[in-house]
Amino acid sequence: MLAAVAVVGVVTRHNSPKAAAKSRTLSAAQRARRRDRIANTPVTIRGPLPGALLIADRGNDRILLVDTHRKTLWRFPTAADRAKGRQLVFDDDTFVEPGGEALVTNEEDHGDILSIGIATHRVTRLFGVPGFQAGPGASAGPSNRLNWPDDAYVLPDGTLTVADAYRCRVLFIRDHRIVRQIGRTDVCAHDPPRTLGPVNGDTPLPGGGVLVSEINGSWIDHFDSAGRLVRAFQAPVSYPSDPQLLSRGRILLADYADPGAVVILDEHGKVLWRYGPTSGWGALNHPSLAIMLPNGNIAVNDDYNDRVVIVDPKRQRIVWQYGHLARPGRGGGFLRTPDGMDFVPLGVGEKPLWQLVHHP
Repeated sequence: MLAAVAVVGVVTRHNSPKAAAKSRTLSAAQRARRRDRIANTPVTIRGPLPGALLIADRGNDRILLVDTHRKTLWRFPTAADRAKGRQLVFDDDTFVEPGGEALVTNEEDHGDILSIGIATHRVTRLFGVPGFQAGPGASAGPSNRLNWPDDAYVLPDGTLTVADAYRCRVLFIRDHRIVRQIGRTDVCAHDPPRTLGPVNGDTPLPGGGVLVSEINGSWIDHFDSAGRLVRAFQAPVSYPSDPQLLSRGRILLADYADPGAVVILDEHGKVLWRYGPTSGWGALNHPSLAIMLPNGNIAVNDDYNDRVVIVDPKRQRIVWQYGHLARPGRGGGFLRTPDGMDFVPLGVGEKPLWQLVHHP
């Protein structure tokens, strides 16, 4: 009888109101974590584009996020933004900043670099003096002046990096101040790491390094986190643009020419794959950037054809496009000289998962 009472007592203590409330609280917390996990997990999207593309529509001074059905999920500036004086001037590239709360964009023809709040649309100038650009061979003035800035990224530690094309340097900037650079300002000759020719790509690498493209001579330079040259080779293209590191040391590179091309190279410059029709609907006209998507397809900015295309590398053909071949426009489905992009995964309900985008 006493044993039975003891057992009942144990059960009663285990199911006390306090314990039950704690159990319900834990269950609610677990449910909240599960909802958060589901909401922030990319969904599987079949087809050429397994998420969304963020497009710097340079000729229309805007940025668009579009899905596989060509639906616009986000844009800047909106009519409300323009009414507040928020605008872009020749936005050349755009990438998601670490944390997924803002975008960084370089206004190449305008000489500055901006940060745009994704939720707030607030615009902050990160560096540069907006205005007329000196261009190749001309004096750009003090060292804080840029001369056609290209490919601005914000690194995980908050450092801003940019290829300052015609001042022949790659800059590392913090708190509006240049803290480090590769190359000597306005000394335009290939002798890395001391000097660089005109540059148009500065892709961040794991470990803090950077992959640089020099226009003259078609050089691709790999620098480590201290700015030391790891290797350099001449790519078999006429105008190298924005090299992207792939797995196994391979490099994806656009050939900014007409007709243009996209190539995959090994770490020594040997061509492993190439897409470059010389005529017809599939031919490229000054492609400035190519990125590999999670499904293995390759997205390409086909700048002077006013479109962004996706190429299936196995089938060697375009399988998707946004924009219309050589038909610039501003309305739905049209672009005008797009010159930058980023891939953004989508969650449930086509929620852009900005926070999952990383460079590198």
